[in-house]
Amino acid sequence: MGPTIAILLAAGESRRMGRLKALLPWQGSTLLEHQVNSLLEGGVDQVVVVLGHRAPELAAKLNGKVGASCTVNPDYLQGKTTSLKAGVRSAKDFQPSVILILNVDQPRKPETVRELLRCHAIADSLITIPTFDGKGGHPILLASDLLPEIENIEEESQGLKAVTLRHGESTFRVDLATPEVLWDLNTPEDYQEAVSTHG
Repeated sequence: MGPTIAILLAAGESRRMGRLKALLPWQGSTLLEHQVNSLLEGGVDQVVVVLGHRAPELAAKLNGKVGASCTVNPDYLQGKTTSLKAGVRSAKDFQPSVILILNVDQPRKPETVRELLRCHAIADSLITIPTFDGKGGHPILLASDLLPEIENIEEESQGLKAVTLRHGESTFRVDLATPEVLWDLNTPEDYQEAVSTHG
């Protein structure tokens, strides 16, 4: 069995937020640092952080961090799909058995990550998706068998969603008792609500 590699997407401009999401304060550090630490504490072997907008500034936050590496997507303005593909290219260097995909604006606790990794291993499925109250959330876990497909996704054809739809019968949807798996901090209002209740 190869390692579990997380791809943390942090390349965007954060236009709706109005300030760079990766640098937002979260539980005593930045959202970026929190996410990397949480993924590693949750059992991920390596975090590949995909950067784009203000890449040098964000990379400096992780300088010397054991278990984290950065890759820059020069095409990040063309959509999230390009960042995911850049992350996959870097993740392949580690010969992973499992890929975990998460956005920097989706803060998760180590316990949530650990439980999803456990469920994915037990289910032995191609894809594991956490749910809360019937709604699908993140992070998504994928077997390395799907890497060739992910490398060929396109923004115009629903990106990663097209892969998950294609393999619906091989997807394990695990219902977790926390709405955390649905958190997505897109706007200042989303962020303030999250900070007031969980940050």
